Amino acid sequence: MTDLSTFIAGLPKVELHVHHVGSASPRIVAELAARHEGRTPVPADPDALAAYFEFRDFAHFIEVYLSVVDLIRDPEDVWILTHEVARELARQQVRYAELTITPYSHVRRGIPAPAFCEAIEDARKRALADFGIELRWCFDIPGEAGLPAAEETLRIALDERPDGLVSFGLGGPEIGVPRPQFRPYFDQARAAGLRSVPHAGETTGPQTVWDALNELGAERIGHGISAAQDPQLLAHLAERQIAMEICPTSNVRTRAVATLDEHPLPRLVEAGLLVTINSDDPPMFGTTLNEEYAVAARLLGIGAEGLAGLARNAVTASFLDPAGQQRILAEIDAYLATAG
Repeated sequence: MTDLSTFIAGLPKVELHVHHVGSASPRIVAELAARHEGRTPVPADPDALAAYFEFRDFAHFIEVYLSVVDLIRDPEDVWILTHEVARELARQQVRYAELTITPYSHVRRGIPAPAFCEAIEDARKRALADFGIELRWCFDIPGEAGLPAAEETLRIALDERPDGLVSFGLGGPEIGVPRPQFRPYFDQARAAGLRSVPHAGETTGPQTVWDALNELGAERIGHGISAAQDPQLLAHLAERQIAMEICPTSNVRTRAVATLDEHPLPRLVEAGLLVTINSDDPPMFGTTLNEEYAVAARLLGIGAEGLAGLARNAVTASFLDPAGQQRILAEIDAYLATAG
């Protein structure tokens, strides 16, 4: 049997919780910062980015994140970013990824919605041809921008409806941003055939997860780690097999969890939840999807079979068509039989 890190590196995977701008590599962020030098606080030196990406708390993380968003100023920037994200994911044997994209943040900075959607779609097609990875989109509301952002995000989703769009989400800070106010927008998105995947229960308690389920019709929960505090909620999530998009390192880097050893991942798995492992904003958090699988292996005390099970969870929780799911599941099984 191969060692665990080698096994993880070769394991076919699906990524369900990864942010578009938050996946920009230090090289790309530095290049964009150099283009806009003097007009951005983001350092143009890749080595200085590690210090820039040290977050005091979740609010500081949002501040830094938005400064990187400010670097994406035209459709060419959007295309390059999307293509580079696909390249990095494919290097980690990711076969399919659902990228969380916040079109409102780019449109309000001057990129027309049709041009933005054209750029991500063209990059999606090129990524499949160049790297063999399939990308899909979750258009999410930046919660801190309130209902005007919700209305505009919904409008872009329904008017532009890019081919890769599969879901509708809600990100940003949870504190002071109650989930129920977004119900009308999720109702309309779901009526139009988009799936509901809001963030909830990352920096707030279990009630936020309940609200995401009951008010927004959540089919998957972004983070949801505070569910571990509520036995009734754990039972509900386990019974309905509502997938949890868990991003361990992210939760530590944003101070949602004090240390990795205190992460509730083991409790969620023990309770029978459908857990998936994801990377969130990997370069910003100094991680990769492969590293998150290694963290999960340590926290859960699992080996190759358990890691393959986590990879299968992500496939079955994805919004990929059944034939596509079966293809990746078969690949995981074949890989486990050979390498595991």
